[in-house]
Amino acid sequence: MHKQFIAAAGITGAIAVALGAFAAHGLKKIVQAETLQIFETAVRYQFYHVFALLAAGILYQYFPGKLTVWAGILFIAGIVLFSGSLYLLCWFKHAALKHLYWMGAITPVGGLCFIAGWLLLTAAVVAKT
Repeated sequence: MHKQFIAAAGITGAIAVALGAFAAHGLKKIVQAETLQIFETAVRYQFYHVFALLAAGILYQYFPGKLTVWAGILFIAGIVLFSGSLYLLCWFKHAALKHLYWMGAITPVGGLCFIAGWLLLTAAVVAKT
């Protein structure tokens, strides 16, 4: 499983760099400052959790088990739900699709996935020491 987490970290990291560059050089010219700030938050949290996912992949070698696996899965879910919902919200704001703004309510679920992932990663290490 650790190889999949490291590969997922590489892919999501590359996406975060590309989206960050897009925000810095193109998006800021076409969206309002509030929307750009939301997008940048999505990129920032995606990047933070790229490193968390990388850590889960590396730590799995030393602390194998379900807790480490679930931590990695939750980091991936968090990236998709937290950052993904914020990216969509930015698109909806830009396109004035107000009837879809409710999807921003998904963001906290992604945040809970991040928190649970960190707690499980901690538990995996503590349980084996």
